[in-house]
Amino acid sequence: MFSIGLTGGIGSGKTQVADWLAQWGAAVIDTDQIAHDLTAAGGAAIDPLRQAFGAQAIAADGRLDRAWMRDRAFADPAVRQRLETILHPLIDQAVRARAEAAQGLYRVFVVPLLVESGRWRDRVDRICVVDCDPATQVRRVQGRSGLTPETIGRIMSAQASREDRLAVADDIILNDGATDLDALRRRSWSCHQSWCDLASRSRHGSAIHD
Repeated sequence: MFSIGLTGGIGSGKTQVADWLAQWGAAVIDTDQIAHDLTAAGGAAIDPLRQAFGAQAIAADGRLDRAWMRDRAFADPAVRQRLETILHPLIDQAVRARAEAAQGLYRVFVVPLLVESGRWRDRVDRICVVDCDPATQVRRVQGRSGLTPETIGRIMSAQASREDRLAVADDIILNDGATDLDALRRRSWSCHQSWCDLASRSRHGSAIHD
């Protein structure tokens, strides 16, 4: 099935774009949602995480204590690497299973760390970046989460730069500080229509050109 890799930095608005694409008929596979499922109470990652980081990593209700983990993972690259070593194989397994079962006009893999992983270029037909300036990212994340600018900055510093993301993009949906919801929806719809056309041509064996 024709596939899109959708990415963007924290606060870029990629979740909103993905929600619209799902409404319009795409099969959306969100790696962040999969990670949340794996780290929920009873999730497949809980026991390995407890063994790796101790009981303090698990909240009283049995889920991963995300704030505790975030503070340590973004302060220490070794901790973040250990966390990723546990989560990434489980996420990848779930992604592959959902991809095989997906039904829709085309598939969308929502991958926040698509550029950083270096593993997605050959797994999708096109990469779409939801693009946003860093100052707007900080403002949005602070407004919705209450995280401090310093914490947000540490998260952003662990992600690819805006320039690195744009360098790999086949499609760009701008969602900067001057973009309102209607404009974002129009830009997303334009990409959706283009991808539907490419997916149709792909199904019928036509060559796809950029």
